[in-house]
Amino acid sequence: MTSTPRVPALEITGLYGTVVKTFSKKMFGKVPESLGVLWHSPAVLKFSVGLGQKSSRWHECDEDLKSYAHMAAASLIGCSWCLDLGYFQAHNEGLDLTKAREVPRWRESDVFTPLERDVLEYAEAMSQTPPTVTDALSARLLDQLGAPALVELTSWVALANLYARTNFALGIESEGFAASCGLPPLSQPSRVASQA
Repeated sequence: MTSTPRVPALEITGLYGTVVKTFSKKMFGKVPESLGVLWHSPAVLKFSVGLGQKSSRWHECDEDLKSYAHMAAASLIGCSWCLDLGYFQAHNEGLDLTKAREVPRWRESDVFTPLERDVLEYAEAMSQTPPTVTDALSARLLDQLGAPALVELTSWVALANLYARTNFALGIESEGFAASCGLPPLSQPSRVASQA
């Protein structure tokens, strides 16, 4: 982590702790310090991990679109941990790395399709306080994706907000996942997104 979290990390212990550490090492190659922060409430950590595992089995909406949406929400909120993880996962899952890198500055980038731009706009609009989703944007996405995929995308962005806002509030920051793959740093958010 680049700075100290607002809640100090605990040592992860016990039977469930062993499971958490084994899973983390398999997924990340190490046990993220952020898990030690959440270890203050193993029930919250278990709930969070469970949501992630269950939502990973959703397949109505394209995985690339969901990845970009998650990163757009994280960028708007300012969760460097989520962006770092998003880029790491994009690399490991074979997603378009050029597009993944450009998500924080999607408005200025020319790499996204019109559908991807609508998804990025939707993710940011959902992540505003209060949300700024419009009927016109929702109608375009409903027409392009269909109802099942739009419902899934909406829930995916809501979960991204849960994770990003939790990490931001607790001071959990990037842990270098993308750097461990030799990937260049992420693009910086656009002025519009960073002022939202």
